[in-house]
Amino acid sequence: MQHSLYVNKQIELTIDSYGSEGQGVGRADGIAVFIHGAIAGETVLAKVEKTAPNYAVARLDRVIKSSPVRRDPVCPVFSKCGGCDIQHIDYKSQLELKRSRVQDALERIGGFRGVTTEPCAPAESEFRYRNKAVFGFGMHKGVLVCGCYERNSHSIVAAEDCLLQDERAFCALKIVLDWARDARLSAYDESSGRGVLKNLIVRTTSPDETMIVIVSSVPLKGTDALIERLGKNINTLRSVVNNVSRSRHSGILGRRDIVLYGKKTVRERLLGSDFEVSAQSFLQVNHSQTEKLYKTAVDLLDLNAADDVADLYCGIGTLSLLIAKHAKSVIGIEYVQSAVDDAINNAVSNGVNNAEFLCGGAEEVLPKLVSSGRRISKLLIDPPRQGVQRSALDAIIHSGVSRIVYVSCNPATLARDCKILANEGGYMIECVKPFDMFPQTGHVETVVLLSRN
Repeated sequence: MQHSLYVNKQIELTIDSYGSEGQGVGRADGIAVFIHGAIAGETVLAKVEKTAPNYAVARLDRVIKSSPVRRDPVCPVFSKCGGCDIQHIDYKSQLELKRSRVQDALERIGGFRGVTTEPCAPAESEFRYRNKAVFGFGMHKGVLVCGCYERNSHSIVAAEDCLLQDERAFCALKIVLDWARDARLSAYDESSGRGVLKNLIVRTTSPDETMIVIVSSVPLKGTDALIERLGKNINTLRSVVNNVSRSRHSGILGRRDIVLYGKKTVRERLLGSDFEVSAQSFLQVNHSQTEKLYKTAVDLLDLNAADDVADLYCGIGTLSLLIAKHAKSVIGIEYVQSAVDDAINNAVSNGVNNAEFLCGGAEEVLPKLVSSGRRISKLLIDPPRQGVQRSALDAIIHSGVSRIVYVSCNPATLARDCKILANEGGYMIECVKPFDMFPQTGHVETVVLLSRN
């Protein structure tokens, strides 16, 4: 039966749960209504912005009955920017929201009963925790702008700071933007395929090194003045890279990296090991929480000197090299060639000789390893948001591994994959440990141990 909600209709409803991005969720006319900025337990007045057959999205107009966990956001552009979702909720309640989200996914999607999600491990700091900032370029009234994106949009939010980022990120942004305006460069337009500048990425590391990546549709020219200004104002500058992306979509790194200054990598240190990180490499954005999460993951593997371990979606080899200290061998699988190159170099620089790295999708490489008879006694999985491909899950089940540690950034795909491993592979969930890697957002990282006799 068709519901009676329509765009611009104002509704009053009580919020009873949260969505995957921290939105408050209430029910009106029998369907779920998602409202950013609303908190469970509140009664709110909202205006419908989008409708679908089984859900609606509304904009918060007024809080009629406020939750005791509501607080004033410290960021002046919180209501516009898409970087934060739950800054209006006190931190203790943020942690419980994330624990509940993981528990709900395991029960509702995975069908697990009797599995208890542990309390979410808090971050050392609610703010200034990100070691990587990604900004977008755009045009506003004919003037080049650069900043964070509006929620669910490619429009740019004008802001002088972001309280999640390192202060050097906005220092770099201002310098690059001023230079680009002087050079009369335009932002890339996806619809027309015209324009130059796409994204600005600023990465900082715990050994105090800074990398700046400018993503453009064509190679940049006349960058000497830019490099000079960056060097004078950012004393930790170690690398400036121009990434050339000819894709019609913004936010996607191209294959070509041109080093404009310094070297092509910066150094990061995790749990006593050093890693070289290139512009293309994935690295967790919260350093202190990453060390806690990685230590937990390695400890849960319960490694011994006879173990041959596979590390799926291994990135630059951070977890692989930590595992190698305690196992007979480790093989890392990663589909990004530049990350594999970094992993191989990181193994050499850390004196690790029992780690091997293969480039390719886990769904392609792992089945070949298993069918060839490669021994794998334990397994670590750290996939992207879409989770593990079905063919890789089948290979895991057929491999006979007794112990799996699954690191997930998406409770929904975590629950889906664990359900397959449990129902078809006989694995049992031993423990569920969420970590708050991203305070002020609805995202949560989770470490799950699965085992079978």
